[in-house]
Amino acid sequence: MTQYDYIVIGAGSAGCVVANRLTEDAETTVLLLEAGNPDNKPEIHTPLECTRLPGTEVDWGYFSEPEPYLNGRRIFCPRGKVLGGSSSINFLVYIRGNAYDYDHWQELGNTGWSYQDVLPYFKKSENQQRGASEYHGVDGELSVTDVISPAPISQRFIDAAVALGYDYNPDFNGTHQEGVGRIQLTIKDGKRHSTAAAFLMPILHRPNLTVQTGALVTRLLFEGTRTVGVEYLHQGMLHQVRINQEVILSAGSFDSPKLLMLSGVGDAKQLQALEIPVVVDLPGVGQNLRDHILVAVPYETTSDLHTAITSNGCAEAGLFVYSQINQGVAPDLELIFGPIMWAPPGYPNSGLGFTGLIALVNPENIGSVSLRSPDPKDAPIIRLNYLQSQSDVQKLIEGVRIMRQLFQTSVFDEFRGREVAPGADVTSDAALATYIRETCGTVFHPVSTCKMGTDPMAVVDPELRVYGVEGLRVVDASIMPTLNTGHTNAPAIMIGEKAADLIKAARRVSQPVQKAIVN
Repeated sequence: MTQYDYIVIGAGSAGCVVANRLTEDAETTVLLLEAGNPDNKPEIHTPLECTRLPGTEVDWGYFSEPEPYLNGRRIFCPRGKVLGGSSSINFLVYIRGNAYDYDHWQELGNTGWSYQDVLPYFKKSENQQRGASEYHGVDGELSVTDVISPAPISQRFIDAAVALGYDYNPDFNGTHQEGVGRIQLTIKDGKRHSTAAAFLMPILHRPNLTVQTGALVTRLLFEGTRTVGVEYLHQGMLHQVRINQEVILSAGSFDSPKLLMLSGVGDAKQLQALEIPVVVDLPGVGQNLRDHILVAVPYETTSDLHTAITSNGCAEAGLFVYSQINQGVAPDLELIFGPIMWAPPGYPNSGLGFTGLIALVNPENIGSVSLRSPDPKDAPIIRLNYLQSQSDVQKLIEGVRIMRQLFQTSVFDEFRGREVAPGADVTSDAALATYIRETCGTVFHPVSTCKMGTDPMAVVDPELRVYGVEGLRVVDASIMPTLNTGHTNAPAIMIGEKAADLIKAARRVSQPVQKAIVN
């Protein structure tokens, strides 16, 4: 049977990073398994085409269950099924989150995950167009850039916010987060710079790296509680591969807990109900699902807004603000501006326009991921529980009102047409709440379903080792103990960087010490 030192499951935002860093040692062999295919689809590489990728063959195409607080609507939950994972189908935004997010992780018992601990890993990956600084690196693989030739109306959004008294912030990943400024994207030479493009393609020549696409992992293999390999389906055939060291599970916040549960790691009662043999009773697997919530306020315009080809179209400028009921230490609303029409279902969504997107970046909703059946080909059951908290609704109402204030300033006079949604006549709190419940969606940032911690519901320890078993780590956004105040691609890459160092350090410790030979 074929054997590798490490098997990495999932060639996504974290998995590509781990595969790259582990194979820097020519003596370390790595098998990288990806359920999707190579990233050959042309739209992947054209930033402005990013909105056309969800729902295609490079997307798992997941939906939530009918949401009880959204009148039974199901939420579309795209996830990348391709080399690069969700970094190949996302909207390319590079925003790390607030420094408090990571300090809070450490306060929760996750030693080594404070902001000062993780900042070097953010910098390590980064090739920042603006140059090196205390907060940014230039020697990394990932290209982080400004939009070239952004639409002039995006500057108007910044001007409007400054006119209303908000501070200008030149760098959301710098000294502080709040304020208005331009959004940076992961682009290189005008093309999307996914983790496949940045970390994987340049190292495919390494003889110690094997990449297998079209490989659906069906279960982890255990001997007792020791992880010894994986089983995967490829072209209709089942294959088993063993490890010398560890399995690294990087399948994302929906599929990492799914695979753990399929393999007998999870809540024992749920597994027994599906007749899955229990390896370890770990009730936190699939619990604690968190995600950012998005609401759109689109306007018509009679002007061609000249969207740049190096833009994602829907995020050229942003504003981080505190809501009036925010009692925390970080902003809870992110207002995003794009020079395209992006209306929710049921509203006109064609023609020239611009859109304000309101993201609630510290929602109280807590959902779950569970198994639909023991069949690995079945999608997981996803429950998001959006807007179970009335305070979340109130914050989004405030966000809509702030966005309207911005669009009603004089700097938008030459561009502003009819408000497409919710419509100028929708003004009361009750009417806005109805609109929000009927139209809100995801910002595509699910996290925390295999959360890191020391409490009874934690799935991995601060070194990302799965509790109760040996030789298994989870390395992706699912380990985040809480939802960060920003976007999740940059943190997932950081998690991959830090995990690679943790894995290397553990292997060094496990190696026998050789006696020095003295002649």
